[in-house]
Amino acid sequence: MTTTVETSSIPFDAASERRVLGIVMQYPDLMDRVVSNLKEAHFYLPENRLIFKRINELYREGVKLSSTALSRKLIQNGDMDEPSQFLKGLMDSFISRSELEPSILSIKEEYAKRRILEATDEIAKLITGKSDLDLGAVQAKAQQLIFEATSIEADASNEVKDLLEVLERCYTNLVARSEGTKPSGLTVGYPSVDAITTGFKNKDLIILAGRPSMGKTALALNWSMNIAKRGKPVLIFSLEMDDESIGDRFVISELFSYRTEDGSPIVTSFEYQTKLDEEKMKYTAEAFNDLYRLPIKIVDKRGLTVDEIKAKARQVKAEEPGLSLIIIDYLQLIKPRDNSKTSWALQVGEIVRELRDLAGELDLPIILLSQLNRGVELRENKRPLMSDLRDSGNIEEFADVVCFVYRDEYYYPNQAEERGTKGVAEVIFAKQRKGETGTAYLRWHPEYARFIDQAFE
Repeated sequence: MTTTVETSSIPFDAASERRVLGIVMQYPDLMDRVVSNLKEAHFYLPENRLIFKRINELYREGVKLSSTALSRKLIQNGDMDEPSQFLKGLMDSFISRSELEPSILSIKEEYAKRRILEATDEIAKLITGKSDLDLGAVQAKAQQLIFEATSIEADASNEVKDLLEVLERCYTNLVARSEGTKPSGLTVGYPSVDAITTGFKNKDLIILAGRPSMGKTALALNWSMNIAKRGKPVLIFSLEMDDESIGDRFVISELFSYRTEDGSPIVTSFEYQTKLDEEKMKYTAEAFNDLYRLPIKIVDKRGLTVDEIKAKARQVKAEEPGLSLIIIDYLQLIKPRDNSKTSWALQVGEIVRELRDLAGELDLPIILLSQLNRGVELRENKRPLMSDLRDSGNIEEFADVVCFVYRDEYYYPNQAEERGTKGVAEVIFAKQRKGETGTAYLRWHPEYARFIDQAFE
């Protein structure tokens, strides 16, 4: 038996709704603050929602808000025959403009409560109704509903956006970028990579692919460390390596920076993994101290399904609202759903699509590592192509960015010196939905699992 929320129990704050409308009518200079924080859906009472809608229309038309202008608007649209008394009541519903902020907060909190009630109702229907979803999928869906419902800042999910509103935001972002106050996206600390991508964009799914031992994981961890050093939280799903192995990689990579005056490493990777003398232990402890502060979370459980990944990501996002990046290592290790009767190729497509949707939901980029098929080994030119992606059609379709890690030296170690490719790694951007393709050249230091930008080494 499903539950249904009674109308009488629906939470809303009529007084705060009226105060916000009354304050903005009396003080039109506060319109920016109101419009940027509230949408029609936040208002529960139909009459208040209508008034806000018309006020918003005047604002977008560039008409100075006044009781007269609003009355005219309401009459022209056939909303009210005599709105003056109603509007006067709104303007008499507050004492001072200082009541605006707490009233906005109250409206949003009541809106969030209504969303939670709606989510509860949907969850009850999922549990008690007939569904082909297995328990893991039901749990993931329930968590998604609760996550969306408890986000006070969230807009109505099906809101139709006016082009003018969209273009206004685009122009504001353009000006900010031009003035250097806002980067285009999330930069990874490698100038040659950042020059191609202009930073990874929120809501994007980035595929980082390569053959085994090319350095995919190392590169992703290098990026994550650079991002975290700027105080931006990162979540790493490691479906292959355990957490201590990842921790050791971070330390070894950080030790690369500790060098003598002649450029020699103070602590080698081999020494770190065997035994350190007192002096080298001191430098290693400094590296640990530098890493302690990094806001990085690690999930190292093998055999995770995409539903479990989504659920954990939502949990971390709720705990860390500033979460800036998710890394998943790697696609082919994500466990299929138990009840799936489709081919692995179709399942891969569904996983990639769901992870792209997750990036949009959490408003951040997701980097998904992927293996390449063995076809690359059969060609003379081993540089990866889109067709080398396992189940490439499905992956390519949903990915916003596809980049490959390639080291010519891996295939031709004896000719590397002659070819000029010794220690050189190529990060090949084969697809960018929002930018150009291109190749960044890095220097690979395998003993430290560390990439250095070749142009800035």
